[in-house]
Amino acid sequence: MRLKNCHNFHDFRRMARQRLPGPIFNYIDGAADDEVTLRRNTAAFDACDLVPNVLRGVTDVDLSVTVMGQKLAMPVYCSPTALQRLFHHQGERAVAAAAAKYGTMFGVSSLGTVSLEEARRISSGPQVYQFYFHKDRGLNRDMMTRAKEAGVQVMMLTVDSITGGNRERDKRTGFAIPFKLNLAGMAQFAIKPSWAIDYLTHESFKLPQLDRHVDMGGGVMSISRYFTEMLDPSMTWDDVAQMVRHWGGHFCLKGVMSVEDARRAVDIGCTGIVLSNHGGRQLDGSRTGFDQLAEIVDAVGDRIDVIMDGGVQRGTHVLKALSLGAKAVGVGRYYLFPLAAAGQAGVERALELMKIELERDMRLMGCTSVDQLTRENLRFR
Repeated sequence: MRLKNCHNFHDFRRMARQRLPGPIFNYIDGAADDEVTLRRNTAAFDACDLVPNVLRGVTDVDLSVTVMGQKLAMPVYCSPTALQRLFHHQGERAVAAAAAKYGTMFGVSSLGTVSLEEARRISSGPQVYQFYFHKDRGLNRDMMTRAKEAGVQVMMLTVDSITGGNRERDKRTGFAIPFKLNLAGMAQFAIKPSWAIDYLTHESFKLPQLDRHVDMGGGVMSISRYFTEMLDPSMTWDDVAQMVRHWGGHFCLKGVMSVEDARRAVDIGCTGIVLSNHGGRQLDGSRTGFDQLAEIVDAVGDRIDVIMDGGVQRGTHVLKALSLGAKAVGVGRYYLFPLAAAGQAGVERALELMKIELERDMRLMGCTSVDQLTRENLRFR
């Protein structure tokens, strides 16, 4: 399969599957337990219909939005995801460059494989730094200081991952960082030699956000052990309030799902929340961000920027979320499969297709700008 023949999410997923060894493809593709939430994230959009208006004289379409003080040329951004150079040797460099080209925001993860400073040099556009809450409070402060020095404007604290989800696909292959593959997993690597050559002929794999603090080498620390040993499950609202004050700028909580928590986020001074179930990778059976969106926007949408992610595969999905009151929409697998398939060229093609879909769909909706999308445009089945 060739990149020019990829026209949607499913095409990119097929191309990534052809290129990646099974354990790595399943790490991206998989989710927790029975993967019910993974499937429902996308299915939730199907229960909602768009109601277009016609004869509105739509010539130019303005897709720009402002989120947490950041001006985005389109209302879709690349959510922070871990381990990107495992999928393609360009990793976060490809995503940063593609996001810059399309004028949108991207996130660098504390489990990223390129330093946030290098990502900042590649793209002068909006960049968020996503991090986890560690037992070592000094490490948390160090991460914020480092982000500020790199010129990052928005901190994004992931709050739904105080322990790792039960990702059974990874257990079946023995997927971990560093690799501790079982025989079935090793066999799947053996039949994809081009990935191995790509991986072995480029710089060694590392986690530069953590390399001063965590020994990930020599089989000492796997990602699952990072979650169980380094992260602090006793984190409270008071702890986060301290961090918000310490940062003193735009601060976003990723993984908020209840109205009560959204109100608490406002109370402690956050400027954004991401309604997210971590792509179905944490608590299986949890509600989708899209299904929670209306009630949370009604509760706090006038006081904080409400964003959502999970299951977004089409421009129409984005328009439905914006119509309910989301300020922007995050994507993960939507750009990770293209990254795995073709590096920077893949991510750029995915963002280009999304931009084309959004512009076309806005015209068909009779809207010239994002603020014209309202709940009048929607009906639920």
